[in-house]
Amino acid sequence: MDYLARIPPEALPMTSIPLAKSVPELSTVASGAAALRTFFRIAEAWSLTNDQQRQLLGCARSTFFEWKSGRLKRGLDAGTLERLSHVFGIWSALQVLLPVPERANAWIRRENAAPLFGGGTALERMLAGQVSDLFVVRQYLDAQRGGWT
Repeated sequence: MDYLARIPPEALPMTSIPLAKSVPELSTVASGAAALRTFFRIAEAWSLTNDQQRQLLGCARSTFFEWKSGRLKRGLDAGTLERLSHVFGIWSALQVLLPVPERANAWIRRENAAPLFGGGTALERMLAGQVSDLFVVRQYLDAQRGGWT
């Protein structure tokens, strides 16, 4: 039997372990601006219209154009960060599954017979308006490549 297993937990000294410095603070203006720059690069690769981009971000028209012009007044809210996370996950999974960029970028516009898409495209599902629509597309792609990484 291990020596420490015999000592009651309350008898062990409590040490404070600082959080790792590598954990980014996602609520800052700088991190929000970086995330939006990444999003707009992906949107360009996918040839998304401004309205499609705005739908994916789930923001108002005026906010969208502020962000697109690089003006971010405060860090992004949790909902927007969640949407961005799913878009980044979809992008990443496509790069693994379809390593030819043209094919990866075209996939979101191809009709898909999988029950999740019902013959429609992944982009149509992603643009349905709910965060959960982004989540299920990401989950589908993650499953196709063998699970979460």
